[in-house]
Amino acid sequence: MFSMRYDLDQLPLKTLLSPSARASAALARLDERIASSPVGAGLIERLHFADACASLWLDGELVEMEDLVLHEAARDIRSPSHQLTIARDVLQTRRRIVAQAPDWALSTNGLRSLGVGGQAWPAASLGGGGIGAEGENDAVFDTADDRQDRDGEGRKHRLDDGLDLPDIDFDAIDAVLARSEDVLAKVKQPQRMAKPETEPLIRDPDWDEDERLEEWRTVLRSIHDLPPVLQAVLALDAWNELAVLQRAPWLGRLLAASLLRRDGLTTQAHLLAFNAGLKAIRVERRRHRNFEMRITAGLEGLMAGIELGFKEHDRLLLARQMFERRLTGRRASSNLPGLIELVLARPLVSAGMIAAELDITPRAALRLVEELNLREMTGRGRFRAWGVL
Repeated sequence: MFSMRYDLDQLPLKTLLSPSARASAALARLDERIASSPVGAGLIERLHFADACASLWLDGELVEMEDLVLHEAARDIRSPSHQLTIARDVLQTRRRIVAQAPDWALSTNGLRSLGVGGQAWPAASLGGGGIGAEGENDAVFDTADDRQDRDGEGRKHRLDDGLDLPDIDFDAIDAVLARSEDVLAKVKQPQRMAKPETEPLIRDPDWDEDERLEEWRTVLRSIHDLPPVLQAVLALDAWNELAVLQRAPWLGRLLAASLLRRDGLTTQAHLLAFNAGLKAIRVERRRHRNFEMRITAGLEGLMAGIELGFKEHDRLLLARQMFERRLTGRRASSNLPGLIELVLARPLVSAGMIAAELDITPRAALRLVEELNLREMTGRGRFRAWGVL
């Protein structure tokens, strides 16, 4: 039985408010710069890849950026490893969080969609337009008697109109409809999903993730009035201390970053690369026994992620300006502008990726790479990939 409680009584607000305010201001500036930048979309995509690789690094695994880029483009040079598959899951989850509403990831439906918790909720709670929404799909859940009465009236009208339907068994149709109504009625009712059977050698059967999740959500409610940056750091520390999930600790870091989007005051255009920032903090500080030391390290990691975003933005903006100079005198049908956009949008590109994106041959892709003078990032003679200097 899980009985651990995350204690916030000793939270040193006087020490943490000043650095959290500076981080909030810097994060808001970064978000505004990304929203109005011509390389903003490319920067967001690069941060997705960098954060996914950093997430595996924090968990003690190494995934190369080039392997993740090629795997995501279905152009692997070797069989993907288990760690690479996890990195792809982190990448896809980040994109999914950004694509949804700011408060989606931490909502009940969002957590369930992300695989956290085992509670199945009524269909009516999914919002308007879905089955079970009030006032819209009432006819679907009529009783069998009502449907039989209505169908009987319809059958009478059809026969009165002179239609001859001798081969149709209306009683069999009514029975099928009645069974369908029973199934739909059960879907409307909230019910507990059966927990999958766990292998004791892989998972702890006494690990109650639902109770740990509920305790974590209690922590979120208790820190709701604090600044968003401080909320994110405390939420991540609580996730780690409560060990909510056995096999997906990386999800807590994404949920903590999504807190910065929830109120719409700190980040709207992007999801902070929290993992990439925490990578710069020594593990002894991130996992220190002292509560204040861990929170301070978390704030420093968050600030490091913000600084990474500024540096990467300035680098991409400078690269774009340099590339655009090479377009002078080019004909309108040249594929070079398309390659520039692709290179700025992806951390790495291969000849196959360029050929598929621009609809040209791999040999033509290599010639474009030479014209743009891209840097070869892998150091290999075969299966090469290029990126921005």
